[in-house]
Amino acid sequence: MASVNAYLTFNRTCEAAFEFYKSVFGGEFTYVGKFKDMPPMEGCPPMAEEDGDLIMHVSLPISAETILMGSDSSESFGQVLNMGDNVSLSINTDSKEEADALFNGLSAGGTIKMPMELTFWGAYFGMFTDKFGIHWMVNFDEKPVS
Repeated sequence: MASVNAYLTFNRTCEAAFEFYKSVFGGEFTYVGKFKDMPPMEGCPPMAEEDGDLIMHVSLPISAETILMGSDSSESFGQVLNMGDNVSLSINTDSKEEADALFNGLSAGGTIKMPMELTFWGAYFGMFTDKFGIHWMVNFDEKPVS
Protein backbone atom coordinates (compact mmCIF):
# COMPACT_ATOMS: atom_id res chain seq x y z
CA MET A 1 0.00 0.00 0.00
CA ALA A 2 1.40 3.39 -0.99
CA SER A 3 1.92 6.18 1.51
CA VAL A 4 1.73 9.89 0.64
CA ASN A 5 3.81 12.62 2.32
CA ALA A 6 4.36 16.34 1.78
CA TYR A 7 7.59 17.39 0.05
CA LEU A 8 8.60 21.04 0.50
CA THR A 9 11.13 22.92 -1.64
CA PHE A 10 12.95 26.01 -0.38
CA ASN A 11 15.09 28.79 -1.79
CA ARG A 12 18.27 28.17 0.22
CA THR A 13 16.41 28.02 3.58
CA CYS A 14 15.60 24.29 3.88
CA GLU A 15 18.01 23.63 6.75
CA ALA A 16 16.64 26.53 8.84
CA ALA A 17 13.05 25.57 8.02
CA PHE A 18 13.55 21.94 9.03
CA GLU A 19 15.35 22.88 12.24
CA PHE A 20 12.28 24.98 13.03
CA TYR A 21 9.86 22.14 12.15
CA LYS A 22 11.93 19.76 14.30
CA SER A 23 11.66 22.18 17.23
CA VAL A 24 7.87 22.18 16.86
CA PHE A 25 7.17 18.52 16.02
CA GLY A 26 10.09 16.97 17.91
CA GLY A 27 11.78 13.79 16.74
CA GLU A 28 14.97 13.28 14.79
CA PHE A 29 15.88 13.54 11.12
CA THR A 30 16.07 10.09 9.53
CA TYR A 31 18.09 11.44 6.62
CA VAL A 32 19.94 14.64 5.76
CA GLY A 33 21.85 14.77 2.47
CA LYS A 34 23.58 17.77 0.96
CA PHE A 35 24.22 18.52 -2.70
CA LYS A 36 27.97 18.07 -2.15
CA ASP A 37 27.22 14.41 -1.27
CA MET A 38 25.97 13.70 -4.80
CA PRO A 39 28.25 11.96 -7.28
CA PRO A 40 29.10 14.01 -10.39
CA MET A 41 26.35 13.79 -13.01
CA GLU A 42 27.29 13.22 -16.63
CA GLY A 43 26.43 16.15 -18.87
CA CYS A 44 25.88 18.57 -15.97
CA PRO A 45 28.18 21.53 -15.33
CA PRO A 46 30.10 21.52 -12.05
CA MET A 47 28.07 22.63 -9.05
CA ALA A 48 28.71 26.10 -7.69
CA GLU A 49 30.73 25.81 -4.46
CA GLU A 50 28.14 27.77 -2.46
CA ASP A 51 25.48 25.20 -3.43
CA GLY A 52 27.35 22.25 -1.90
CA ASP A 53 25.98 22.80 1.62
CA LEU A 54 22.39 23.20 0.46
CA ILE A 55 19.99 20.40 1.42
CA MET A 56 19.47 17.82 -1.33
CA HIS A 57 17.00 15.83 0.82
CA VAL A 58 15.85 15.78 4.44
CA SER A 59 13.27 13.56 6.15
CA LEU A 60 11.57 14.30 9.46
CA PRO A 61 8.97 11.81 10.76
CA ILE A 62 6.18 13.83 12.37
CA SER A 63 3.89 10.90 13.21
CA ALA A 64 3.81 7.13 12.80
CA GLU A 65 2.22 7.60 9.36
CA THR A 66 3.71 10.88 8.09
CA ILE A 67 7.16 12.07 7.08
CA LEU A 68 7.79 15.72 6.25
CA MET A 69 10.40 15.88 3.50
CA GLY A 70 12.21 18.71 1.80
CA SER A 71 15.10 20.11 -0.20
CA ASP A 72 16.62 23.33 -1.43
CA SER A 73 16.19 24.46 -4.98
CA SER A 74 19.48 24.71 -6.85
CA GLU A 75 19.89 26.96 -9.86
CA SER A 76 23.11 25.01 -10.59
CA PHE A 77 20.80 22.25 -11.82
CA GLY A 78 18.42 24.57 -13.67
CA GLN A 79 15.82 24.56 -10.89
CA VAL A 80 13.92 27.80 -10.49
CA LEU A 81 11.72 27.99 -7.39
CA ASN A 82 8.35 29.69 -7.68
CA MET A 83 6.59 30.14 -4.37
CA GLY A 84 3.27 28.33 -4.65
CA ASP A 85 4.91 25.62 -6.78
CA ASN A 86 7.14 24.51 -3.92
CA VAL A 87 4.95 21.74 -2.51
CA SER A 88 4.78 18.25 -3.99
CA LEU A 89 3.08 15.05 -2.94
CA SER A 90 5.55 12.21 -2.52
CA ILE A 91 4.25 8.65 -2.94
CA ASN A 92 6.29 5.80 -1.45
CA THR A 93 5.32 2.42 -2.85
CA ASP A 94 5.81 -1.19 -1.82
CA SER A 95 7.02 -2.38 -5.25
CA LYS A 96 8.50 -1.24 -8.54
CA GLU A 97 5.31 -2.38 -10.28
CA GLU A 98 3.13 -0.24 -8.00
CA ALA A 99 5.46 2.72 -8.60
CA ASP A 100 5.15 2.30 -12.37
CA ALA A 101 1.36 1.93 -12.24
CA LEU A 102 0.88 5.04 -10.10
CA PHE A 103 3.42 7.08 -12.07
CA ASN A 104 1.90 6.13 -15.43
CA GLY A 105 -1.68 6.64 -14.28
CA LEU A 106 -1.21 9.96 -12.50
CA SER A 107 1.13 11.47 -15.11
CA ALA A 108 -1.24 10.78 -18.04
CA GLY A 109 -1.86 14.10 -19.75
CA GLY A 110 0.68 15.85 -17.51
CA THR A 111 4.35 16.81 -17.83
CA ILE A 112 7.07 14.34 -16.84
CA LYS A 113 10.01 16.07 -15.16
CA MET A 114 12.03 12.90 -14.47
CA PRO A 115 10.98 9.47 -15.73
CA MET A 116 11.05 6.52 -13.34
CA GLU A 117 14.66 5.37 -13.03
CA LEU A 118 17.13 3.93 -10.58
CA THR A 119 18.96 6.65 -8.67
CA PHE A 120 22.36 6.94 -7.04
CA TRP A 121 20.65 6.86 -3.61
CA GLY A 122 19.25 3.38 -4.27
CA ALA A 123 15.64 4.22 -5.11
CA TYR A 124 13.45 3.82 -8.17
CA PHE A 125 12.18 7.38 -8.54
CA GLY A 126 10.39 9.80 -10.87
CA MET A 127 8.70 13.22 -10.86
CA PHE A 128 5.90 14.85 -12.84
CA THR A 129 3.21 17.51 -12.79
CA ASP A 130 -0.25 16.08 -13.42
CA LYS A 131 -2.74 17.53 -15.88
CA PHE A 132 -4.25 19.59 -13.04
CA GLY A 133 -0.93 21.26 -12.12
CA ILE A 134 -0.19 19.16 -9.00
CA HIS A 135 3.46 18.18 -8.49
CA TRP A 136 4.15 14.52 -7.65
CA MET A 137 7.15 12.34 -6.80
CA VAL A 138 6.96 8.54 -6.90
CA ASN A 139 9.51 6.47 -5.00
CA PHE A 140 10.23 2.80 -4.38
CA ASP A 141 13.18 2.16 -2.05
CA GLU A 142 15.19 -0.72 -3.48
CA LYS A 143 17.12 -0.72 -0.20
CA PRO A 144 14.92 0.86 2.48
CA VAL A 145 16.67 3.20 4.93
CA SER A 146 16.38 1.83 8.45
